[in-house]
Amino acid sequence: MRQSCGRTGSCFDNATAESFWALLKEEIGTRIWPDRATARTEVFSFIETFYNRRRLGKHRTFGYLTPAETRQRHQHTLAA
Repeated sequence: MRQSCGRTGSCFDNATAESFWALLKEEIGTRIWPDRATARTEVFSFIETFYNRRRLGKHRTFGYLTPAETRQRHQHTLAA
C-alpha cells in the first residue's frame, strides 16, 4: 500500500483512501494482534472477502455494485 500524499490535515485531497481506512477501522476495530502475520492475514481477509466482494458501493453512480463487480464491468467495457 502507498502512503497518502495529500496535504497534512486535508482529508479531501485523498477522500477515497480516507474513506477506505475509516471503514477498515470501523469493521476490524482497534484490536491488538499477537503478531504481524496474523494482522496481515485478517486485514487481507477483510479486503478480499468483504470489501471487494460483498459490500455494496455507496454511490448510485456505480449501480450499487461491489468493487469487484465494478472492475469486471470496466474490463469488459475496455475489451469491447
